[in-house]
Amino acid sequence: MGRILALIGFAAFASFWIWALFFASKEGVNRIEDRAWVEQAQAICEQAADERTALANYTRLDEGGAELILQRADIVDEATESLARMLNSLEALPLTGEKGRAIIPMWIDEYRTYLGDRRNYTEQLRASGENLPFYETANKIPISERLATFAADNEMPACKPPLDLDI
Repeated sequence: MGRILALIGFAAFASFWIWALFFASKEGVNRIEDRAWVEQAQAICEQAADERTALANYTRLDEGGAELILQRADIVDEATESLARMLNSLEALPLTGEKGRAIIPMWIDEYRTYLGDRRNYTEQLRASGENLPFYETANKIPISERLATFAADNEMPACKPPLDLDI
C-alpha cells in the first residue's frame, strides 16, 4: 500500500512539473496586451525621469544641518509633483485591452498611495528638521516593489518608482 501511495505521489509531482514547464502559460500575471499603451507610457515616464534627474542634489546632508533637510524636502516634493503629472498623463492614455483596463487603474492607484507616502515623509522632514528614514506603505511587500514589478513585467523601466527618494 505504501508503494502505491508513493507511486501516486511521484506521478502527481512529475505531472505537475511537466505541466508547469511545458504547458502552463509563461505570460506574467501583470503583463498587459496593449503594447501601444506600454510604448506611450514608457515615453511619458522617461520624460518624468529626466525632470527628476534635473532636480538631483548631491550635497551631503550632514554638512548643512536643518537647512539642507528643508532643501531635501523641497526636492522630494518637486520630484513627487513630477511623478503626479506622469500619473495624470498615464491615466489619460486610452486603453484598448480588457486586462489593461482592469489592472492599470489599480497600479496607478497604488502609485498614488506611494506619492502620498512621499508627501508624508516631507512633512515629517519639515516638522523634525532631521534626516529621517523613509517609510512606505507595505502589504507583505513594499508598495514600491509591487509598482516596479508591474513596470518590469510590461517592459517600462522608466515607470518604476525612483530608487533614490530625492528624485
